[in-house]
Amino acid sequence: MPNGVNGVALAVFILFFLAVTVMGFLASRWRRADNAHSLDEWGLGGRSFGTWITWFLLGGDVYTAYTFVAVPAAVYATGAAGFFAVPYTILVYPLIFTFLPRLWSVCHRHGYVTTADFVRGRFGSKGLSLAVAFTGILATMPYIALQLVGIQAVLDVMGVGGGEDANWFVKDLPLLIAFGVLAAYTYSSGLRAPAMIAFVKDTLIYLVIAVAIIYIPIKLGGFGHVFAAAGEKYTAAGAGGLLPAPAAQWTYATLALGSAMAMFMYPHSITATLSSRSREVIRRSTTVMPLYTFMLGLLALLGFMAIAAGVKVTNGQLAIPQLFEDMFPDWFAGVAFAAIGIGALVPAAIMSIAAANLFTRNIYKDFIKPDATPEQETKVSKLVSLLVKVGALVFVLTMDKTVAINFQLLGGIWILQTFPALVGGLFTRWFHRWALLAGWAAGMLYGTLAAYGVASPTQKHFGGSAKEIPGIGETGYLGLTAFVLNVVVTVILTFALKALKAPDGIDATAEGDYTGSLKETGGNRPPVLGTGPSSTPHPG
Repeated sequence: MPNGVNGVALAVFILFFLAVTVMGFLASRWRRADNAHSLDEWGLGGRSFGTWITWFLLGGDVYTAYTFVAVPAAVYATGAAGFFAVPYTILVYPLIFTFLPRLWSVCHRHGYVTTADFVRGRFGSKGLSLAVAFTGILATMPYIALQLVGIQAVLDVMGVGGGEDANWFVKDLPLLIAFGVLAAYTYSSGLRAPAMIAFVKDTLIYLVIAVAIIYIPIKLGGFGHVFAAAGEKYTAAGAGGLLPAPAAQWTYATLALGSAMAMFMYPHSITATLSSRSREVIRRSTTVMPLYTFMLGLLALLGFMAIAAGVKVTNGQLAIPQLFEDMFPDWFAGVAFAAIGIGALVPAAIMSIAAANLFTRNIYKDFIKPDATPEQETKVSKLVSLLVKVGALVFVLTMDKTVAINFQLLGGIWILQTFPALVGGLFTRWFHRWALLAGWAAGMLYGTLAAYGVASPTQKHFGGSAKEIPGIGETGYLGLTAFVLNVVVTVILTFALKALKAPDGIDATAEGDYTGSLKETGGNRPPVLGTGPSSTPHPG
C-alpha cells in the first residue's frame, strides 16, 4: 500500500470525475421532453433510447465497479472458482433474449414502469406486486453499497482514503463528496445522467483492460509465467487452483446458473431495458452484449496477474487497484482508477432510480396515495432515490466491507425468488397468484435462514451463499435451491387452489400485448397505466 498520496493518479482521477459530473448535470437537457414531471421521463429516460445507448446503459448497469474489483479479486483469492461470472454471463443472454422483448412490449402497452407493475396487472394481486417490489428494494440496497465500496477501494490505494487509522472525517470525506455529486445529478437528470455517463465509463474500462492484458504480462515475463506463479500460489495455499476442485464443481455450476437467472431480475436491469424505444432495440442490444462477457474474461485474468506481480493485500478487494498502482505509470493508473470510480457511479444511479420507482409505484401509489398525480409520483421517486443512496452510504460507513459483499450475495438469493412471478407470468397465466406468493415466501424464508447458518472466517452468519443441497449431498448455490423450493410450492398449491376454485384474480393484459411493438399499438409513447383498449380486464 502506498505511504502517501499519488498526486498524478489523483489529478487524473479528479479530472475524469469532474468531466462526468458536468455530463451528469447537462444530461437533464438531453432529449428534454415537454413534460419532464413523470416517471416515464425521469425514471425511464422517456423510453426513447436506441440500440447503442441501451447497450451502453445495460453494460454500465450490469458490469459495475463491484464486477471490476470483485471478479479478479475472487480469482486472486480462490483461482478458477472466481471465473464463475464468465459462464453465467454466457448463459444469461440467450435467456433474456427470450423474455425481455415480451416484457418490453407489455410494459410499454400498459405504461408499466416496474416489474411489480406488470405482476399486479398480470395476476390482479397487489399483495404479490408488493412482494416483488419489497424484494427488489431489499436486494438492491447492498448492491448500491458495494458500488461505494468500489470507490472507497480506489481512494484507499491512491492514498486519499486516510487509511484505517485516520479519523472518520478524513477517511470518509472523499467518499462523502462522491456520494453528494452522485445524489445531486441523479436527482436533477434522472436516468439520462447514467445513460450519458455510461459512454465514458465503458470506453475507459475497455481501454484499461486492453492495455492491461497486453502491457502487464509483458512486464511480468509473459502469460506462461503468470499462470505458473498463480498455480504455485494456489498449490502452496491449498485453496482453489487453475481448475475448480472436484468438490467445488457443483457449487461452481449452480452458482453460475443461479446467477444467470437472477441477473435480469434486479430492478435496475429492467429499468435500463424499459428505457429503450422498441423491442427490436432489446433484441439487437442483447445480441451484442456478449462483447462484455469477453471483456469480463480478460478482466478475470487480472487476478492471476496480481499474484504474479507479488501484490500483497489484507483485503482482496484492493488487489486489482493495487496491481494498477504498482504496474502502470502514475498517469495511466489514474485512468484505471477513474474507470473503476465511474464504473460505480453509473450503476449506483440506475439502482437508486429503480428502487425509488418500485417504492413510488407499488407502495406509495398502491397503498398510500392511490390518486397521486404523475408530478407527485416523480417528486416522491426523486426523494426516495436520495434516501436509498443515504441508506447505502450508512451501510458502507458503519459496517465491515466483507459484510457488505455477503449481503449482496444474499440479495442474489432474494431476487431470484421473483423469477416465477415475472418470467413465468410472461409466458403463462396458469400459476395461481396465491400460490406464487406462497412460493415466494417459502423461497425467501429458506434462502435467508440457510444463508444465516453459513459461517466464514470473518462471520458467524451470512458468511457465503453455498450450502449442502438437501437430498443430493453436494454443496450448491443457496439461491438455486431456494428457487426450486419456490417452484415446487407454487406448482403444488396452484393445483390445489384451482381444484378448490379459489378466486384467480383479473388479468389486465391480452396475448397481443406481449408481441406487439409501438408501431403496432400506435403512437410514440405508451398509454397511461389503466387506459387504452388492452387495459380492459381479461379473465385469467
